[in-house]
Amino acid sequence: MKKLRWGLIGCGDISRKRVAPALRDIPECELVAVNRARADLAEAFAKEFSAKRWYGDWRELIADGEVDAVYIATPVYLHAEQTVAAAEAGKHVLCEKPMAMNTAECRQMIAACNASGVKLGVAYYRRFYPVIRRVKEIIASGEIGKPVIAQINAFERFNLQPGDDRHWFLEKEKSGGGPMMDFGCHRIEVLLNLFGPIKRTASVMGRAMFDREVEDTCIAAFEFESGAQASLSVTHAALESRDTLDIFCSEGSIHIPVLNRGDLRLVTPAGERTESHPPHANIHQPLIEDFTRAALEDREPEVGGETGLSVARFEDEIYGGAGQGRTVVKLKSSEQS
Repeated sequence: MKKLRWGLIGCGDISRKRVAPALRDIPECELVAVNRARADLAEAFAKEFSAKRWYGDWRELIADGEVDAVYIATPVYLHAEQTVAAAEAGKHVLCEKPMAMNTAECRQMIAACNASGVKLGVAYYRRFYPVIRRVKEIIASGEIGKPVIAQINAFERFNLQPGDDRHWFLEKEKSGGGPMMDFGCHRIEVLLNLFGPIKRTASVMGRAMFDREVEDTCIAAFEFESGAQASLSVTHAALESRDTLDIFCSEGSIHIPVLNRGDLRLVTPAGERTESHPPHANIHQPLIEDFTRAALEDREPEVGGETGLSVARFEDEIYGGAGQGRTVVKLKSSEQS
């Protein structure tokens, strides 16, 4: 069996919980090398997941001749530089979300991968959720008519202190923004996947509770070319967590109380029914499987650079329309961005 030989750049929580286990468990993958700035931690991580080598400098990893592809799991501000360098070294790149700090960086990443003839993917793993695919089937069937309004709530209490290893999430120059940038991007990808191109956006954001560089709360609204509309609310400030998706259509509705769990309640003219479509136990694994096979089969991955660019375009609009700490609402056509 032909295998794709991987290097892992960044050995934080996501890598330990999801990425490295997937690279270990997928038959077509081989984890060859890992990188972390602290060489001792990189060594321990490599031994834990049976990687052959470890590097303190990511540049040494992408120069490794045994590495065919890299998974980039570093802070957002490093994504573009590392992707371009990896592409120029002839490595396929699967990059954590959000793809980059802005659309300009996304375009640089896409251009570098195209020029080198390597694949580029972005870790929007919800594309592979069975419940999302089921929602698409239901909408396409016409059983509940035309989508009218979708509502997503994503709430997670989060406010780290300086000195924490993950404090970069709250530093604008490293993360690009707060919860809308971090996990709001996932939901924008879900909306684009379900309802197609977005025509206009509106947004309002600010600091409801925490005094820091980035927003702790944001609400974005979208109008799709189909005529459907959606709202996306994210916050780090609320105590009660939320991960909901509700879709109201002309002849019924779909209600998902916890997107990461996959339970679904469907309301139709004939009555109600419930379904369960749980994700893979390792929610990153289907994404990595698809990218690995895309590289081995020389096809495009299901979630490629253009998807990452599309999401980044609307992140740019959201942050441009509602600056940090302001309550400005601005409608803006995506065609003008």
